[in-house]
Amino acid sequence: MVCNKRRPMLSLQMVTDMDQVNFTAKHIVLAKFNEGVEEGEIERLIRDYADLSNHIEQIQGKDVSIENLHQGFTHVFETTFQTLEDRSVYVDHPAHVQFRTAFLHIAEIVAIDYVPRPEQ
Repeated sequence: MVCNKRRPMLSLQMVTDMDQVNFTAKHIVLAKFNEGVEEGEIERLIRDYADLSNHIEQIQGKDVSIENLHQGFTHVFETTFQTLEDRSVYVDHPAHVQFRTAFLHIAEIVAIDYVPRPEQ
């Protein structure tokens, strides 16, 4: 399905004084699994990702979305943090470092960290 409607472009806003705003940080991972990976292995990876929030207190959300995405990406993992510092704790947390080794069956991966427009 092709949509010809033009939508306004979103722009990124630089925040210079982080103490003056309230915001959350989002961490999104798009994954494309290798062909032939068993469904049980994918389901285990999804459960393990959801379980990270039980080990890393900085994770604010426990949602894991599964969708058929463009360009063959089949899974989306989204994590919400209260601050960018919390996101940094997550990146180096031993539970997350160990979890990353489970991504052996990933054909492609894209990770995006962003701050939704801050409330002033």
